[in-house]
Amino acid sequence: MAPFRIVFAFIIAAAVLIGGPVRTAAHEVPNEVTVLAFLKPEGKTLTFLVRVPMDSLRDVDVPLKPNGFLDLSRINAPLQHAAQIWIRDFVEIYENGTLLAKPQLVGARVSLASDRSFASYDQALAHTRSGPLPTDTEIYWKQGLLDVAYEYAIESDRSDFAIRPGLTRLGLQVNVMMRFLPPSNPERVFDVHADVGIVHLDPSWLQAFLLFAEDGFRHILEGIDHLLFLLALVIPFRRFRPLAVVVTAFTIAHSITLIASAYGLAPSALWFTPLIETLVAVSILYMALENIVGPSTERRWFVAFAFGLVHGFAFSFLLSERLQFAGSHLITSLLAFNVGVEVGQLIVLAVAVPALDLLFRYVVPERIGMILLSALVAHTAWHWMTERGAELTQHPWPVIDAAALSTALWWAMAAVAAGATLWLFSGLVRGWQSPRDGEGDQAAPPRAS
Repeated sequence: MAPFRIVFAFIIAAAVLIGGPVRTAAHEVPNEVTVLAFLKPEGKTLTFLVRVPMDSLRDVDVPLKPNGFLDLSRINAPLQHAAQIWIRDFVEIYENGTLLAKPQLVGARVSLASDRSFASYDQALAHTRSGPLPTDTEIYWKQGLLDVAYEYAIESDRSDFAIRPGLTRLGLQVNVMMRFLPPSNPERVFDVHADVGIVHLDPSWLQAFLLFAEDGFRHILEGIDHLLFLLALVIPFRRFRPLAVVVTAFTIAHSITLIASAYGLAPSALWFTPLIETLVAVSILYMALENIVGPSTERRWFVAFAFGLVHGFAFSFLLSERLQFAGSHLITSLLAFNVGVEVGQLIVLAVAVPALDLLFRYVVPERIGMILLSALVAHTAWHWMTERGAELTQHPWPVIDAAALSTALWWAMAAVAAGATLWLFSGLVRGWQSPRDGEGDQAAPPRAS
């Protein structure tokens, strides 16, 4: 009986090795995956070309030769299945806000890792629709690339198109390089690193405005460092007039550096980002310490302006990647981002100022409460400053060359202009902060305990 079982098992194993398809073993999610894609509307058809590493397509039944190479003579059906469950079912394309029906697969093939056909749309389209690799090509599944071509039925190639890439499940970090080729406008390139939702490929000014206004609003509410700076900034204030001057100065300042950064006028060296992040922590620490030793509310608008320039650079780090979604509406997007930031700031202030007033009125004497809150903020800012400062020291100091001198000269001229503006603005501030009708312009005096 035992010999019969051994012979039977040997026959089954031989049959599997010789002729049966072998399921690729489940493997870990790749750390980083790069996807290349083209989208081109033309007439009544939108063509969508995609190239993905086959290593990112997991749990797919593929026919293998006994030596482990792909059996390219029987690969078509598995490729079409992989293209459906890993790409087609998770990519959504919209025309004028309406989700398009599932596309028709018009090409799917295996390519070698050395293939460079996706350098241009025409080469990629011709390559994807060409014949498969020769059946005697020796290639492992993990070494290949899957190239697919889809066709969507559309109403017009002049429509407003948008896409939800939906390919983040291919790896831990997925970089989707999309190139949109509209019929009459220049090519637009997108580099999407995360699930960014719906991307308008050629946005209108209103779409860009709404997108970046939401970005600014979310950023100010989710940025704990900016929220702590606002808290430290407004702790001494109970009246609208001096608070409005401080917030206006901060807004003008961060708008200046945000716009300058968007136009490439900020340094691009690796040390610049940790420098700004360190200075943001310094700004929070300074404001908190000033509250502890005794705030000077009359000149706080000037300090807010100075630190606002730093925070504008910090805001620009978010926009450096998001501006690719602005289309041709750069200025509109920058203004919209600022609008979102200001709305978020106003909401924070509308909650913080009454809450502080109630706290100091009924819970703790104002001076003691101001010191305690500022000490907590200072403690947090100190740790941020030391951590970010340590990271800053890991970067080499900038090299002084012609480009650096030119940038420094530009910013020196900008500083002179800002100084002149501040000098003029200070006169308006003094008039605005002057007491009227018996109303004081300073922070509310400490209440007796």
